[in-house]
Amino acid sequence: MIIGEAPASPLRSFGLVVRRDLRLALRQGGDAAMVVAFFVLAVILFPFGVGPAPELLARIGSGIVWVTALLAALLSLDRLFLADYEDGSLEAIALAPLSLEFTILAKALAHWLVTGLPLALVAPILGLILGIDPAGYGALVAAMALGTPSLSLIGTVGAALTLGARRGGVLLSLLILPLYIPVLILGAGAVEAAISGLGERPYLLVLAALAMAALPLAPLASAAAVRQALE
Repeated sequence: MIIGEAPASPLRSFGLVVRRDLRLALRQGGDAAMVVAFFVLAVILFPFGVGPAPELLARIGSGIVWVTALLAALLSLDRLFLADYEDGSLEAIALAPLSLEFTILAKALAHWLVTGLPLALVAPILGLILGIDPAGYGALVAAMALGTPSLSLIGTVGAALTLGARRGGVLLSLLILPLYIPVLILGAGAVEAAISGLGERPYLLVLAALAMAALPLAPLASAAAVRQALE
């Protein structure tokens, strides 16, 4: 915890928050493993539902990977602030020298390291299982690397807005899934463009732009919602 320690530089305080959340996530362990397990199992189940035809799976493979990645990212979002809110430490964090916006940014980074990064690493393997054209593997990895940070940043807004609400998990899904649609379209589109030879660069640039836009805006909106929940 950074609360009660000697004053530290903002960068060091930021790192302490990231390490704290990573330590808590690894100590619990189940959340991160559940996200990856859901991602893998959901993708593997698709051939049973749509049929094992290689041509069909290859054609819709990128969409399958991205849809399941979005749903998997949702699984751990409701716990982003809830544990700190329930034990009262969120109030202390809000009063800490490090601004709440930077604290939320640190939490988003920790969430991405625990969920988004593993999803990006596993995605090419699942693409191989679905028979996606090898020409799209590079675009898939790049799109996941650029898109998953946006999922974590946007997710902090939903987690903050539903903080303390009854049936918050359901409400969180309803709030966040529409905001995830641009990331889904661009991520799947980048893979399809790479496979067809049209070039994935425009899709990747827009994904990067979305991440850069969410970087300052999401912590500001999340901090405002957290302060409202603490009043």
